[in-house]
Amino acid sequence: MTVVDLQMSNEHTNTHRKTAIIVGVLFIIGTVAATLSIVFTEPLLSEPDYLMKISAHESHIIIGALFVLIMGLALAMVPVMMFPVLKTHHEPLALGYVVFRGGLETVTYIMNVISLLLLIPLSQEYVQAGVPDASNFIALGRLLLETDFQINPILKIVFSLGALMLYSVLYQSQLIPRWLSGWGFIGAALHLIAGVFVMVGWFTDIPTLGILWDLPIAVQEMVMAVWLIVKGFNSPAIASGTATTDKNEELM
Repeated sequence: MTVVDLQMSNEHTNTHRKTAIIVGVLFIIGTVAATLSIVFTEPLLSEPDYLMKISAHESHIIIGALFVLIMGLALAMVPVMMFPVLKTHHEPLALGYVVFRGGLETVTYIMNVISLLLLIPLSQEYVQAGVPDASNFIALGRLLLETDFQINPILKIVFSLGALMLYSVLYQSQLIPRWLSGWGFIGAALHLIAGVFVMVGWFTDIPTLGILWDLPIAVQEMVMAVWLIVKGFNSPAIASGTATTDKNEELM
């Protein structure tokens, strides 16, 4: 190996190390933001007189919506950062991961933010309308909450399909240990099934069942995030993918 080749190899290693750290941090930011959005919004939305509560605590809904937006943007950046690494091993799946998690999933988060923010002016009108006209505003509020509820299973399905693409490439390439990518694949499959079950109403009466089905992928993402920050990608797998790409370019 020449000095130039060695320098290029070191540059590739440093670049992929930085990518791994950034991806790990983005996963953690997304998870923390998602948790905080629930902390701020769920106590209000679960109240029977939620419109009255929202009117009195508008800032909680705004902050919760902001955290949803932060979560969406952070998670949308993950496939963008991962694409240069994944495409050297399986470009179609890498591109599919960007489309599903970088594009479609982000759209669902934006829809979620819009439905939350629309509750604020609705709650203001509800308070000003008085009892005789309150039923109309209650119906609109339920419609917005129902829209948010219907977005959830769609988000689960979109997320799961993107995650299955990611972990398929990670398992085949061994960029991370196979026990970790295999755990992610199984967790994503369970998350997909949970999304379908929520859509057909099977978890409506016992919502904790849905949470249990979501738990494996939630824990796995945090373990993977820490792994990427501490360990990074597997260097031989990175080198193998780069060599394959260089060979294909030479043949072209």
